[in-house]
Amino acid sequence: MCSLEKRGRIFILTLTGDGEHRLSPDVIAAVRSAISRAKSEAAADGGRGHAMVTTAEGRFFSNGFDLAWALSTGSPSAARSALKHMVSLFSPLVADFISLPMPTIAAVTGHAAAAGFMLAICHDYVEMRGDRGVIYMSELDKGMPFPPYFMALMRSKITDPKVLREITLQGKKIAAVEAAEKGIIDGVHGSAADTVEAAMRRAEELAARNWNGKVYALIRKGALPEICHAVGLPEETDEDRNRLMSGSKL
Repeated sequence: MCSLEKRGRIFILTLTGDGEHRLSPDVIAAVRSAISRAKSEAAADGGRGHAMVTTAEGRFFSNGFDLAWALSTGSPSAARSALKHMVSLFSPLVADFISLPMPTIAAVTGHAAAAGFMLAICHDYVEMRGDRGVIYMSELDKGMPFPPYFMALMRSKITDPKVLREITLQGKKIAAVEAAEKGIIDGVHGSAADTVEAAMRRAEELAARNWNGKVYALIRKGALPEICHAVGLPEETDEDRNRLMSGSKL
């Protein structure tokens, strides 16, 4: 399902295996557990100067929710209930990334579709291979509406309304070079290995800044109020800010 490795101050979360990395309840739970472990280990290290890279093995970064699992539950109504269950389970995972007290970088080494694309843009930065793979929201083609928090995340991360229209109302499949030109991703690289290497370089540069992770998460949440509200992250209070200010360099 996934693995978590620590290299120095960099956590590497990898979706494992050669499949499509469909986001079943078990996969979502495994990823959330890995994130929780990274958060705990970073806190034990002093809570400063860490970063996380998320990547995947094989041809896919993630092809979205596990629709085959939903269909295997039985009747159409049971399948719809199973899909709603995955949608509800994925929302806290989005919240985990938005509130994680360290910079995050997605190394998109293959196709990232639907919830898989959402997984990528949960991160602060997205590096993508240029020789294979697209980003794509398949809901319109499949006749399924977007969960409200999907729209909130896309509006938070894709600020050009014409680009947002292409993704949501045209179901356009976008390769890496075009995605970079449209400001959806941050870098294009020649292969999967090159993409992971670029993500690691960025992670090392960010971790070297030795930022306070709690302050980093607070600022991130302040920059993304719509998605924070959509996934139920509480607003920070003056008390929270004052507590963090007590450890500042002023």
